[in-house]
Amino acid sequence: MGLSGVLHVEVEVKSPAEKFWVALGDGINLFPKEFPKDYKTMQVLAGDGNSPGSIRLIIYGEGSPLVKVSAERIETVDLENKSMTYSIIGGEMLEYYTTFKGTITVTPKGGGSILKWSAEFEKTGHEIEDPHVIKDFAVKNFKEIDEYLLKQSSA
Repeated sequence: MGLSGVLHVEVEVKSPAEKFWVALGDGINLFPKEFPKDYKTMQVLAGDGNSPGSIRLIIYGEGSPLVKVSAERIETVDLENKSMTYSIIGGEMLEYYTTFKGTITVTPKGGGSILKWSAEFEKTGHEIEDPHVIKDFAVKNFKEIDEYLLKQSSA
């Protein structure tokens, strides 16, 4: 088994793509407030927090399975296709992965959306597992955001 790999997952949600994309863009404010078990704080260290070159520091809550602190740099943002790519540049993740690059894409489907998350990674050693716990955490977050948005729509 090699040290580098790719993981993919798709999640279908009921929230419209535009609403979901906006919620992801407001993650700095929304996630710690609405999902404190998963996110203690999120800070913008550079840029505006949403455009390429922006750096965000995330302090995770007890719901985070692998790491408690990570710094990520936004690499690309495609507003038209509702897609963004980020790289982990600091924190405990780098103890497990020398590189970790994630991509999130939100695509309309009917009245809801399809969320695609993928990660390209290179492990620090053969004993390190593929980041399935990170993938599962992303899926859990997508479902929580969807529930939150659906409650907001019906309120």
